[in-house]
Amino acid sequence: MPTPPEELGVREKTLYYEDYALGHRRETFGRTLTQDDFVRHAGETGDFFPHHLDAEWCKTQPFKRPIAHGTLTFAVGVGMTAELINPVAISYGYDRLRFLRPVHAGDTIRSVVTISEKKDHKAPGFGMVTERLEVLNQRGEAVLVADHLLRVEKRPSAG
Repeated sequence: MPTPPEELGVREKTLYYEDYALGHRRETFGRTLTQDDFVRHAGETGDFFPHHLDAEWCKTQPFKRPIAHGTLTFAVGVGMTAELINPVAISYGYDRLRFLRPVHAGDTIRSVVTISEKKDHKAPGFGMVTERLEVLNQRGEAVLVADHLLRVEKRPSAG
């Protein structure tokens, strides 16, 4: 028998396109990334670039110490925002993904999501909601930004 979402710390709530408000903002708790995270991610993706794992080589580079994979920062940043299951919305993808600053082992990141745009979708009965994702470090500096696109059902008309 599957584990109910609420037992996993996830809530289910139906939010139709009309329920999303421009400017609405939510923020996650932080997560400290470790060198173990870097090694595990390298193993999962096959990205063993020295920028992420070779401390001695990194000393010869401007950033001086290993930096997190951009895909690790993205995955953790997005994962921290996943606290709600909306049965009438589905991720349509991400646009404008940018890595703004390096993330090092010991840095704590958190995510801020702001509803930045709403528009009709080409499919009748659906709208497109854009969530601006900002991943911030412990100093409040943006290390990653992206636009998360959600295809969301419009509220069924009464009648």
